[in-house]
Amino acid sequence: QTQLVESGGGSVQSGGSLRLSCAASGHFYSKYCIGWFRQAPGKERERVATANSDGSTSYADSVKGRFTISEDNAKNTMYLLMNSLKPEDTARYFCASVVGEWCPPDWDTYNYWGQGTQVTVSS
Repeated sequence: QTQLVESGGGSVQSGGSLRLSCAASGHFYSKYCIGWFRQAPGKERERVATANSDGSTSYADSVKGRFTISEDNAKNTMYLLMNSLKPEDTARYFCASVVGEWCPPDWDTYNYWGQGTQVTVSS
């Protein structure tokens, strides 16, 4: 079992920045995919960014060039740096992981989830 805990959400004005953190504990796998997802009220949960154990990253088109996913393996922590935030980025953000290097596009394929952290961007 892997436990994930997010932090770093908050309220920010349009154009601002936030950095989300996802601390992992428990059992770790040598091959994995980790990712950030978000869900706004009344909308489907969507993939934001993923990274796998071979260093490959992928981003949703809506956040490319603005968000950066990274890991600090020494701290067992994943980050999502969000720049140039827009009101449409407002959502609850979750980190998730799945065993294996393939990063599935569908959120319900991921095995482990955090509780989420709220990000609110005002115009």
